[in-house]
Amino acid sequence: MAERIFEGKTALVTGGSRGIGRACCVRLAQAGANVAINYRANEEAALETAQLVKDAGGAPFAVQADVSASAEVDRMIAEISSRLGPVDLLVNNAGVFDYVAHSETTPAIWQRTIAVNLSGAYFVTWAVKDSMVRRGYGRIVNMASIAALDPRPMSIAYAASKAGLVGLTKSLAAALAPHQIRVNAVAPGLIETEILDGVEQATLDRIIEATPVKRIGTPDEIAALVFFLLSDESSYTTGQTVVACGGRVMRP
Repeated sequence: MAERIFEGKTALVTGGSRGIGRACCVRLAQAGANVAINYRANEEAALETAQLVKDAGGAPFAVQADVSASAEVDRMIAEISSRLGPVDLLVNNAGVFDYVAHSETTPAIWQRTIAVNLSGAYFVTWAVKDSMVRRGYGRIVNMASIAALDPRPMSIAYAASKAGLVGLTKSLAAALAPHQIRVNAVAPGLIETEILDGVEQATLDRIIEATPVKRIGTPDEIAALVFFLLSDESSYTTGQTVVACGGRVMRP
């Protein structure tokens, strides 16, 4: 059993029912956290994650909300606070992705992508940050992407939303640092999740070939990095976007 460094803490993982979100929930539970598992539509998957959290030694709470709707977010946070206590650890992971050319990037795709990926992170963060400020403690990790760092002509809306999330991370980190709240982001590369379902195998093969480690990453590998940024092992780190992509994108 992992060291229970988050015993008594409450964590919220948005989009926590599957993929990277699920892996983050389990990793936090192993460290003793009470884990709120946010989901939008797939209750079955959220309940499966809740069982995994319970099996890992955490107290789970699956809670439905569309993070792009501020009223739903406020209701969700009230429910979490009542059931588990105020949120100490936040992972803004909920996201949508469309792999389409510019000619197919409709206003509907643009608006939905920005609403979920960027505004969703804003709504959830703003719903918990004041409590964090009052308590003088908070850890926030935003799930960005290497799409925020390099051109992505087949996912323009997604890339723009994730670049916005990087900007939000930096500015919010500076604003909240005096209150002992740290804010960081993780920028994954290609990861084995359902978000890849709409991408052709030939495209995936090309990406793998362009990746120095020659493979796709796993949700557990990203969860480990998120965990590090939430823990006191990264106590001198805030406002950073940490890239995890097998070397496909390299920054100084």
